[in-house]
Parts: sequence; structure tokens; C-alpha cells
Amino acid sequence: MSAAAVAEPIKITLPDGKTLEFKKGVTGSEIAASIGPGLAKAALILEVDGKQWDLFRPIEHDAKIRIITRKDPEALELIRHDAAHVLAMAVQDLFPGTQVTIGPAIDDGFYYDFARAEPFTLDDLPKIEAKMHEIIRAGLPTAREVWPREKAVQHFKDIGETYKAELIESIPSNEDVSIYYHGNWHDLCRGPHFATTAPVGDAFKLTKLAGAYWRGDAKNAQLQRIYGTAWRDKKELDAYLERLAEQEKRDHRRIGKDLELFTFSPDVGAGLPLWMPNGMVIRQELEFLATQEERKDGYKRVSTPEITKENLYIRSRHLAYYGEDMYSPIDIEGENYYLKPMNCPHHHMIYLATRHSYRELPVRLAEYGHCYRYEASGGLSGLMRVRGFAQNDAHIYCRFDQAKDEFLKVMRLHARYYDLMGIKDYYMRFSLPDLSKKHNFVDEPQKWRDSGEIIRRAMNESGLPYIEAEGEAAFYGPKVDFMIKSAIGTEYAISTNQLDFMATETFGLRYIGEDGHDHPVYVIHRAPLGSHERFTAFLIEHYAGNFPTWLAPIQARVIPISEKAFDYSHKVVDQIFQTPVVNGTTGLRVDIDVSNERMQKKIRDAQLQKIPYMLVVGEREAAEGKVAVRLRSGKDLGPMPLATLIERLKKEAESRVDVVE
Repeated sequence: MSAAAVAEPIKITLPDGKTLEFKKGVTGSEIAASIGPGLAKAALILEVDGKQWDLFRPIEHDAKIRIITRKDPEALELIRHDAAHVLAMAVQDLFPGTQVTIGPAIDDGFYYDFARAEPFTLDDLPKIEAKMHEIIRAGLPTAREVWPREKAVQHFKDIGETYKAELIESIPSNEDVSIYYHGNWHDLCRGPHFATTAPVGDAFKLTKLAGAYWRGDAKNAQLQRIYGTAWRDKKELDAYLERLAEQEKRDHRRIGKDLELFTFSPDVGAGLPLWMPNGMVIRQELEFLATQEERKDGYKRVSTPEITKENLYIRSRHLAYYGEDMYSPIDIEGENYYLKPMNCPHHHMIYLATRHSYRELPVRLAEYGHCYRYEASGGLSGLMRVRGFAQNDAHIYCRFDQAKDEFLKVMRLHARYYDLMGIKDYYMRFSLPDLSKKHNFVDEPQKWRDSGEIIRRAMNESGLPYIEAEGEAAFYGPKVDFMIKSAIGTEYAISTNQLDFMATETFGLRYIGEDGHDHPVYVIHRAPLGSHERFTAFLIEHYAGNFPTWLAPIQARVIPISEKAFDYSHKVVDQIFQTPVVNGTTGLRVDIDVSNERMQKKIRDAQLQKIPYMLVVGEREAAEGKVAVRLRSGKDLGPMPLATLIERLKKEAESRVDVVE
């Protein structure tokens, strides 16, 4: 090749359309420096023809580029990716013999999984952090090499990194095996990475330890995971740590234990919650709320068994499409029975028990049905993700011309619940199928389009915000997930609503039309309050355990100042307890503290249990028929007639309006 050919320039097009010429092999660092010293200093990586590219990696052809700096949205993921590498470097420096496995960037941070015989402790995290700061300050240079697969596998086996060798063996043959060096330390990685370790910065913190299985499979070896968070600057880090502290304060698992709402027992089984009396109050009140609201919308209550013969799930196609999430069958007299994962097939059988005319439709069947689904033990999380739950379920059987309006009513029912509970930040995620993955979805393209259009029209008419997502539909039809945010910004998919076109065929769901012939129904699956378990977990965090009076397990506690006030205290309890409440499963909920503790200690205990009202009574209150009222916030409302206090409690419970300070 001639010198002239080697020297032939390439054209680099900037985002504003400006074109610059450079020699082949120019790097992102050189391009940034040619534009200006400020950009050269700020540059993190390059984007070349839409693909992320190391600043030190040569460009051999004409290309459109974009220089990514700390101000760009991609910066956080890049910082976290490099921070994960620095974490692995620090661990292997401090704990020789530790194997590294996988370490990605994740929402709000990063983690790395390690194979080590001796467990890490929380005391190790500050040492690892200090070593990370040392590595970052050193500004170790980064280099990228592409190795033959066989060389890479053998190399990592030779240095005792068996997990890395296994990963390399699983890389598709058409992909490069790229090895990144930070100083002398190196790792398998697709990249890209910063030119040195310095741009990671010092706005990071290691947050917790956890167990993890190799490749997420409980059958594989257990690893140790170190989590961290990393941000652009200290201000962002501090704001995140404040959110984390608030999140810890609101954690439903901690509050649930403190308020004695629910518990788990290894003798019962992981993911199978035991509801305690206080938690059962919340369950009952939510179910009563749903019963009242559904009655307004024409729902009828049903109940179905918790185990079912195999044939029903073959017919419903749950075994074909959902079998991995179901428990193993139970052999009863030579036939397989399954724990119920869904209520829908059972509701279909109730619909089929009688013939239905077009005049009867829609038929709306509702049930708080108990369901059981297998979840890997590593995915279980308090009440948020369990194996047994009670679902606020219902199925609507309607004509095609009714489907849009029925779906719209379901959305408006969601909005009523959210408004009642002060949930303001929510939107809908409209999930459609990825029909290229036909093994995951029923192969009926036209029916997918028709049902999708019905839902889209309903969502547009609702005026509620929504986004669309491909590939997350149910196997039998498009679905809408209601996504809500807690007070600390954590986002949850709290309920799922689906339009099912498949059940019509598999179950022969029909109605007699005006013409006297059979016609197929449309089926809407809906669960506005999701499951008791998940929705209660959200509400615990949403309210930080400070439930409004109508939901509070104990609405008022009577605190006698001395034994001389015991008789009157019990009369106060009786009068409150016997007060009927229209919008409640019971009357008002009240208890009494007759312990030998000082009054201030009793008040403090009631506040810690987040009881809305504390009613202090002594001889003076007994003589005047009053109670001295304090709120859990510490506010003192002073003495008031017992009848006035009861009316206040009753009004709050019946209106379901949160007015307690």
C-alpha cells in the first residue's frame, strides 16, 4: 500500500452537521482536543455511528460521532460501569484469591458478584471504599485488547478465574472477546470504559451485601454480591443517600414487624405471609372498600377453590404458557391437581354454568381469590413479592361493542381508589406482544390488533397518562399495568388489567344475541387493588405506617393516668367500641393501656405504634365526661367531650379522609 493511501483522511461528522477531516486511526481524545481543551477534559466516551466507543479506540472510517460528557444522560450508567470495575479491582487487591464474575451498572448504582470462601462483612466495605478511592486517584490508564476465544478461556482458567472462562465460552461466535485493562488489572468486558480510572470521581458509596446465585440459578454456586451507588457529583450522591435513608425508614418489612402487621415462618414456608390481627384489619378494610365500590359498578361476588384438576389448566393454556410459574402437581387418586395460580379459568366455568342473553351483558364476577405462584427464593421480598396472595380479581364478560366502555370504567375505578388514598403520581403502561416471539404469545395477529385498538381508545378517552411497551403483554391478550410511585419515588406495578380474546375460543364463552344465535364474548381481567400483599406493602411505605383513621389497625388508645381512672377508662373503651361505622367491617377500633408505665411512656409507645388518637383520662376527665386528646404527631388537642371525640372518629372512619396530623 502506498504512503498516499495510508495518509488518506477520513471525515468525522459532528452532531451539528459540521465535518472535520482526520487521519485514519484518530481517537476520540484527539478529536475532542482539536475542538477545545474544555471538551477534551470533559469527554468521557465517544458515540460512533450510534455505538458507544472508547476515547482511546481508533476510528478507521468516515463516521458520525457524538462526544459524551458528564452532563449527558448516558453518563450515570458509564460512571457506574467503571465503578463496578474499580470495585472488583479493590476487592481482588485486598482479598487475594477472590474470583470475579459479573458486575453491571443498575438503576441507582452497580454491583459485582464474587466467589470467595470467606464471607464479606459490613466492616469490609469501608476498607474496599478506601481502596477504590486510591485506585481512582491514581488515574490508571485503560486499554482494550481483542483475544482469540481459546486464548482467553485458557488464560482465565490459568489464573483461577473459572467463572470468567465459562462466560467467554458462552459468548456468541460472531462477537469479539474484548479484554479491558485498568493498569495491570484486566477483565472480560464489552466496554466501553473511560480512558483512565480518574473520571469515575469520588461521588460513590458501597451500600450493602447480599447473596446471589451464579447466573441467577439456585442450582448453581452461591456468590457474594457487593452493591454500590455512584453519581456525577457529591450533591447527587447526598440526595440519593437521603432518599435511601427515607426508604429505609419507610421499608414495609421493618414497619410491618414494628406494628405487628404480618410475619413469615420458616416452618410455614418462604413467601407465604402470616397476617397478624393488626394486618388483618387493613386487609378487611381494603376488601370492604372494594366490595362497596364494585357493588356500585354492578359486580357480583363469587368464590372458587384453591386447587384444581390439571385439565382446566391445559384447557386455559396456563400449563403451556405459564407452567414455570406454577407449583408442582399434587396426585389425588391418580389425577393431577394444581394450586391455583389464577382465578380466571374458574370464573369462566361459573359463566358457563348458565346461558346468557345479550340483555344480561356485561356480567361482572368479582373475588378476592387466593392464588399461589412459584417465585425463586432470591426474588422474594417481604409482601412485595410472595408465593401466596389474595387478589382483588374480577372478570367482565361483555359484547364487543361494550368492551371499550367497560375497560374505561375499570380505569376510572383505579382513579377513584388512588384519589381516595392520596396517590397522585401514577401512569398506565400499555403492553403489547412481540409477535416475533410466537412461543410467548398466542398466534392471532388480527385479534391482537383489534383488542389493542379497543384498549388504546379507552385509554385515550380516560385522559390518564400512559406509555406503550412491546413484549410485555399477557400470553392471551394485551394488558395495562398501573404504575404508581411511593412517597420516596419507588415505582411499582400495582395492578394489571387485560383484554382476553383467547378465552372465548378455549372455553367457548358465548352469549345469545338479538338474532337468537350464539356470539363470542370479550373477557376483561382486572385487579385495581392488585393483591392484598403487594398493595398493603405499598400503602405501608406510602403512609410510612401512619395510616389514615379508616385504615389504622387501632384508631384510638385510652391511657388512664392512674388506677383511679380505670373504671372510667373502660367505659370510654366500651362506648367507642360499640359505635357503628357505615364504611367499615367493624365498629371503631380502640384499646387501653393499663400497664404500670408512666403516662409519658404510654403516650410515646402509642406514637411508636402510630395510633392516630391517644385519649388521656384522669379523675378530672372522668368527672366531666371528657377525654384529653393527643394526636400521634404530638399535637395536643386538649380535653373534649367523649361524644365529640366519638363523632370525630366516626366521621373520619366513614369518610375515609385522612385528617389526622
